[in-house]
Amino acid sequence: MIASRPPTWGVAIAPVITGLAIALSDTGLFNPFVALLTALLAVLMQVISNLENDAGYTKRKAERSNRKGLPRATSLGLLTIRQVETAIVFLGVIALAITLYFIFAVSWVFLAITLSSIAAAYLYMGGPKPIAYTPFGEVVVLLFFGLIAIGGTYYLQVQTLSTNIIVVGAALGLIASAVLLVNNYRDRIHDQSINRKTLVVVLGTKKSELVYQFMLFAPYALITALVMMDVSRWPYLFVLASLPSALTLPNQLKTKEGIELNAVLFSTVKLELRFALTLTLGALAHWAL
Repeated sequence: MIASRPPTWGVAIAPVITGLAIALSDTGLFNPFVALLTALLAVLMQVISNLENDAGYTKRKAERSNRKGLPRATSLGLLTIRQVETAIVFLGVIALAITLYFIFAVSWVFLAITLSSIAAAYLYMGGPKPIAYTPFGEVVVLLFFGLIAIGGTYYLQVQTLSTNIIVVGAALGLIASAVLLVNNYRDRIHDQSINRKTLVVVLGTKKSELVYQFMLFAPYALITALVMMDVSRWPYLFVLASLPSALTLPNQLKTKEGIELNAVLFSTVKLELRFALTLTLGALAHWAL
């Protein structure tokens, strides 16, 4: 449980729930079995990423006393690197099995999606040049936990894509990226000490705080723009009910330090869940009307 980090699974589930609701809102179609497999695949990708992150840091001997993040199972000696890597392979096989069904039922393109997702999960902390050591981590999260997660969920239900789902994918992906940014903001001193050039390290604290604000508030502007283009989607504005939670977070990022920022990280995860759930309710209301 330490290595797989269940509190982060919400970042994987949120885009699936939202993608299913938008598909129903747009077309009236909903396949519950495919929906269940989609949610399972999303969680598997998140767990694989977390496991590789846990083992990868230990392999690189990047765990230092000045890191303020959550404990890692391999660093604590609770699991060996080999045990974690075996678990990654096992979960990867399950993910590929689900993908084979998607290929059979929908399209071969899902093989590319799953393989690229597994590769991204591995390369985040594995390989000669891990993504985690570059400023591009947030971009990868935006892509895989936003655009691909929501777009893939939608496509599995209706076998097409729409402008709406791309906008919604960008909105959810930005908040997911904000979760990673908080994580890297918290660990910026540690990351500098191991020459890890995350976006926060490259930009510095002040600019990173501005980027965090953009990631939190741009999604509300995107959903509002959707409604302005199609007024019949006005229930999508239910998402504004989550805005008060977002308004408190930038100041918390600025005023908290070290371990205190773990609370900001999990509050950002909760914001994504609130955003996804309120948008889901709006989409369901649009469908019902």
